[in-house]
Amino acid sequence: MRIVISEFISLDGVVQAPGGPGEDTDGGFAHGGWSHPFFDPETMGAAFTEAMSSTGALLFGRRTWQTMAAAWPERAGDPFADQMNALPKYVVSRTLGDADLTWNNSTLIPGDKAVDLIRELRESDGGDLSVMGSPTLVRTLLQEGLVDELRLMIMPVLLGGGKTIFPDGGTLRTLELVSTVTSKTGVHVCTYRPTAGR
Repeated sequence: MRIVISEFISLDGVVQAPGGPGEDTDGGFAHGGWSHPFFDPETMGAAFTEAMSSTGALLFGRRTWQTMAAAWPERAGDPFADQMNALPKYVVSRTLGDADLTWNNSTLIPGDKAVDLIRELRESDGGDLSVMGSPTLVRTLLQEGLVDELRLMIMPVLLGGGKTIFPDGGTLRTLELVSTVTSKTGVHVCTYRPTAGR
């Protein structure tokens, strides 16, 4: 399975709480829902449809899984929601137990075994293992060299701080731009893949 990351991201690299005001206020973040004015169903909706067409399973960090698990089951009947609800889902957590996994088809990956178990999933057959949000998990996946593709929806806004997916630590990582399209709202929908040997 390829590991594919999809993120709404600001020009200054923030991915925190694009969905709604109360989604994630950690660190005093006050701009929840910041992505909404820039969502273009024609371009960005098409990008999501394309991404989901090759998705075999979903991978989440705990917080993102809990947000999604609270939202998608009640939207049954919508084709995107139905696909989200039906797909196998993996959630990385040090605090959740199996009894907490109320969203159907969810499997717990214990936090202390996450890298090894995700590496095993990546080496298995199947469609893409898609990750949305989950910045802490994505930073780890990038740091461990486990990301096969980054799909970034880069929005024309500066948020001045918040959670990011990019690891620090000074390691150089070179990417290749595979495709890009610009929405009517000024969002650059860019697909990147790591380059081998650079």
